[in-house]
Amino acid sequence: MAEPVPVTRDVDLGTAKLLPDVDRDRAWLLTMDGAPQSYVDLDEPTHLEFEYARRVAHVLDAVAAPGLPLDVLHLGGGALTLPRYTAATRPGSRQRVIEADRGLIDLVAEHLPLPAGSGIEVCAGDARAALEAAPAGSADVVVADVFGGSRVPAHLTSVEYARAAARVLRPGGHYVANLADGAPFAFLRSQAATFAAVFPHLCLIAEAPMLRGRRFGNAVLVAARTELPVAALSRRAAADAFPARVEHGTALERFAADAHPVTDAAATASPEPPGGTFTVG
Repeated sequence: MAEPVPVTRDVDLGTAKLLPDVDRDRAWLLTMDGAPQSYVDLDEPTHLEFEYARRVAHVLDAVAAPGLPLDVLHLGGGALTLPRYTAATRPGSRQRVIEADRGLIDLVAEHLPLPAGSGIEVCAGDARAALEAAPAGSADVVVADVFGGSRVPAHLTSVEYARAAARVLRPGGHYVANLADGAPFAFLRSQAATFAAVFPHLCLIAEAPMLRGRRFGNAVLVAARTELPVAALSRRAAADAFPARVEHGTALERFAADAHPVTDAAATASPEPPGGTFTVG
């Protein structure tokens, strides 16, 4: 069998590269303009290389009984890491993925095809527009992992956007977002305040050094109208190779401090990461 070789292609929103993992057969890293975007093991879709992906997966594992199918709307697709994970751990799930980059969709379909009967539908489009067009009460989980370059787009950070997500979720549904920030956490604090204005229950999953302001990094925000599975999430996050904390309740309120909800009129993208933070050669 021939050794896999890297693939480079100019897609709609930049230059995509698929880099084979020399340590795992049929595993690939997707980068966009040098920034790691997705990691997929075609033979073992439950293997999640990125810490933030494992934290989102902890939420997907904890929100319903093991193996129970879910209806999931994914905003942001990449190489479809989390849809593949959900299809493997919750067979029969119905998943719709919204990806803005048509060229990237074609690249992934060509080189990292989905298994037959996966239940995953991939559509080209804008995440906010697709969310607003989705039927009310149609999703158990909305997963947002959308970055323009290395920044979360402004139109996915507002109260109006949070209300759109709440409308699409069923009463016991969960919103999960991959965010990125660093001290003094103006963006992350504003997101906590923004989603708290719409959802009564919130938590934030991140490594302690990141939350202490020692480095720029990813944090996973979880929001719902019902009680969150905080104990289960805390156990899973603490057991990771890079343990994370689950901030909620008064601790999260202290973190948000005097931050205010953000409206569409005032929304801004997440901050640009410091040079080299998410870049690979």
